[in-house]
Amino acid sequence: MSEELMIDGLLTRWSTDDRAGMPLLVLLHGYGADEHDLFGLVPYLPEGIAVASVAAPLAPPWPMPGRSWYAIEGLDGRSAASVTLAAEAFLRWLDDARADAPAVALLGFSQGAAVALQAMRLAPQSIDTVVALSGYAAAGELPGDAALTESRPHVFWGRGTNDQVIPEALVAHTAEWLPGHSELSGRVYTGLTHSISEEELRDVHVFLTKWLERAAKP
Repeated sequence: MSEELMIDGLLTRWSTDDRAGMPLLVLLHGYGADEHDLFGLVPYLPEGIAVASVAAPLAPPWPMPGRSWYAIEGLDGRSAASVTLAAEAFLRWLDDARADAPAVALLGFSQGAAVALQAMRLAPQSIDTVVALSGYAAAGELPGDAALTESRPHVFWGRGTNDQVIPEALVAHTAEWLPGHSELSGRVYTGLTHSISEEELRDVHVFLTKWLERAAKP
């Protein structure tokens, strides 16, 4: 694997071209999906924000369609180092794309959630809040973790009782790690598989509305 991944900004989908001074919400898709996948959530999100949906930098092994943030197969599958490389690539994209956005939130699904949380850990000063759906926090320690115990960014972690994709050990690690490093809003949805439900989207809408209210305060 290359030591530096690159995100193609030309593939990013934007909800609006007129986004000057607007809070920014970035969508990070899951394994085998692409920048079009989560863009369908835009109607469920609060108004008054610019939404960007980013294409991950890698292609998964053939014949899997779409794109990926890091490998999940092989001996190094889901390694924390691979998540970090993806998060670093995302932060380089964010530095160029955020422009004058007064606040930045991330919404990631599965792999995208892991990358969103890792980006928050690498650059807590750049990201206000994270919505992590059906994902996890990578294992290990990062230099920014100590700062998170003080700043406690707001994180929403949603997952389903019937999600068989994320390994139980990573779920358990996330359940232990997030409360000490964030202001956590968590919910487990009965019967939900590795997917997003309308009930969960209603909770996300409330969570992001509160983010906008905090961002609007002087």
